[in-house]
Amino acid sequence: MKSDRLLSILLLLQTRGRVPAHELAARLEVSVRTIYRDVEALSASGVPVYAERGRHGGIELLAGFRTDVTGLTVDESRALFVLAAQGAHAALGLDSALGSALRKVMAALPAPHRPAAEVASRRILVDATRWKSGPQRSVDLATLQDAVFADRRLRLRYRHSGERETRTYTVDPYGLVAKAGIWYLVADRRGLPRLFRADRVHSATVLAQPVGRRAGLELADVWEVLRRQVEERPGGIDVTVRVRRDRLDLFLRLMAPYLAELPEDDGENAWVTARLSLGEVGEARQLLQFSDRVEVLAPPEVREEVARAAASVTGLYRSDRLL
Repeated sequence: MKSDRLLSILLLLQTRGRVPAHELAARLEVSVRTIYRDVEALSASGVPVYAERGRHGGIELLAGFRTDVTGLTVDESRALFVLAAQGAHAALGLDSALGSALRKVMAALPAPHRPAAEVASRRILVDATRWKSGPQRSVDLATLQDAVFADRRLRLRYRHSGERETRTYTVDPYGLVAKAGIWYLVADRRGLPRLFRADRVHSATVLAQPVGRRAGLELADVWEVLRRQVEERPGGIDVTVRVRRDRLDLFLRLMAPYLAELPEDDGENAWVTARLSLGEVGEARQLLQFSDRVEVLAPPEVREEVARAAASVTGLYRSDRLL
């Protein structure tokens, strides 16, 4: 473990330059005292590493020092070739660069590890696209990507879900996130975190002003806040339904965002009771997609809403409407 940690410190310093001891300690999940002992061990082995104390101090390598050692283990070699969401690289225009990079990494791997890496690349495939996701609006990530890498502000013309007109926003981007095959721009607007679906961006312009992100925050930090807001959004209405067993798997998959808890299933009854948490009564209308395989039991106002929606559909398909 210590040798792996020493190598990790060496590679981090090569990549980052001067790094504060507390940051190295946090990344490697050890104490600051351990980091200083590791630095002494690296120095004793001939690595020109030194530490500077003080407010702007840190640990760094002597200017110009480089090492070609990879130090990759078998599992680390495999991990490099199990790359998630190849479509993500294509969307960013990085498909050919990815292939080239992997060929170079393969050539640099220790000979005993190459077979494991090759097998991993042929035996493991990660496809982040949902089943039957339907046609997707084409997304041009080039301008968003330019702003992210150049650390520039963006002006967006953006259409929100359920709205016909676009709105204009000036935002400070942190980066791009691909989740379940959908790209999102993570940015601040007026100092507050916002999430923009890339396929709803009608146009984007990179501005001359430098990005104004909040100090000390990285993309992963802001994404975690936004992700929690979406996934932990409190529902306002508790709804009890019963589901036919032959549609339970489909129900659990499609209604997952609204499940208050996993239903208890004894595997015997024809119906299974489930609890949902909805933001408003109207959201219950989507239960009609399960036809007579799902019934709302409570509360009464939700049951009545589904009944009204069903009556409306029945009226739409009355035969006398065509006469």
